[in-house]
Amino acid sequence: MDKKERRQFAIQKLKELARHEKLKNKKEKQILALFFASKQWKEAQSVAVVKAVDFEFDTSKVMRQAFLEGKKVLVPKSLPERRLAFYEVDTQTEYTTTKFGVEEPLSNLFLPKDEIDLIVVPGLLFSSRGFRIGFGGGFYDRYLADYQGKTCSLVFSEQLYDDWEVEEFDIPVQKIYTDSYKGGAVNE
Repeated sequence: MDKKERRQFAIQKLKELARHEKLKNKKEKQILALFFASKQWKEAQSVAVVKAVDFEFDTSKVMRQAFLEGKKVLVPKSLPERRLAFYEVDTQTEYTTTKFGVEEPLSNLFLPKDEIDLIVVPGLLFSSRGFRIGFGGGFYDRYLADYQGKTCSLVFSEQLYDDWEVEEFDIPVQKIYTDSYKGGAVNE
């Protein structure tokens, strides 16, 4: 299976999980309990997270908890040349939907990457070492190449696979919070 086929396989698995709303919610609750209890979360004053599409992990729950705890919340916008920039949002922020179906903030409160404590990195498939296959644009790998802060991903067990070749430009996340490994986190 090439990366394109793996992406399609992962999307199919995530959509299948999304059809089982109770199970998906149970898994999200378990993963979020681990994440919110983590040192990464507790130490972060600013958290960057993408607004998920309906079949992905529901990141609105992360945003809601960050607002409750007084953390700065950042959401990315895609830029030309497959680049990302993160903008501060609040509960009143309005969004626009991109051609990729992702919501981006109508915010001008840009925050440079050296002021972002933690990025919750999205993806479709993840290896136990933190490498990921995303939607194929390379946006996050480019952004993370010189990012010095903390990274993690919130991953359903259905997304964990170790059967692909890592490419030289792939940047692993530092920690994966999941519902399947003992202790709930891998690559510590």
